[in-house]
Amino acid sequence: MLLRAVIFDLDGTLVDSLGDIADATNHALAHHGLPTHPESAYLRFVGSGVRELIRRAVPSGQDALIEPVLATYKAYYDDHLFDRTAHYPGIPELLTALAAQGTKLAVLSNKSDDFVKRLVTRLLPRVPFAAVYGERPELPRKPDPAAALALASELGVPPAACGFVGDTSIDMDTARAAGMYGVGVAWGFREVHELQAHGARAVAATAAELLAALRDARP
Repeated sequence: MLLRAVIFDLDGTLVDSLGDIADATNHALAHHGLPTHPESAYLRFVGSGVRELIRRAVPSGQDALIEPVLATYKAYYDDHLFDRTAHYPGIPELLTALAAQGTKLAVLSNKSDDFVKRLVTRLLPRVPFAAVYGERPELPRKPDPAAALALASELGVPPAACGFVGDTSIDMDTARAAGMYGVGVAWGFREVHELQAHGARAVAATAAELLAALRDARP
């Protein structure tokens, strides 16, 4: 395997968290007297960080409520992080197989850093991640490549020898901007054509396909 490290997105890639995100946002919206959204709407709302999630969910013209809704969301989500969220099928086995062959593993998410670390620790406790990054004040969010490049530096691996796996155009744009090998997953929050349009070198429909795509990668 030519890739020496693989960086993974979290939501929609390693874990299916859409239900809990939708529930928490709808709770916050209803608490402030705003209309809620069907769970499917959140497929387009997520991916750019929690503040952007709330901005998209709050009706136009109600910007003054973004901060109160955000605060309510965070408090509720903090208590309901694991109600419906689980890792996708085959993910622990995929990560274990990569680690067993010496591949360094990391997570990079636009989700709040505390939530990311709690989810990874609880849902993937046996995976030896070398680093786990959520949203951090000192680093811009994806698709800016700064955080991905910081991870590569921490791992001691050149960007060109890093794979970057995700389920949205944001992830594929991050991979390209960082000079990494971008691989999309078809089981996440966006469609295959979006991943391909944003430069995915391969798109996997299962964890087994993802393992093969990473092993066969020719950066």
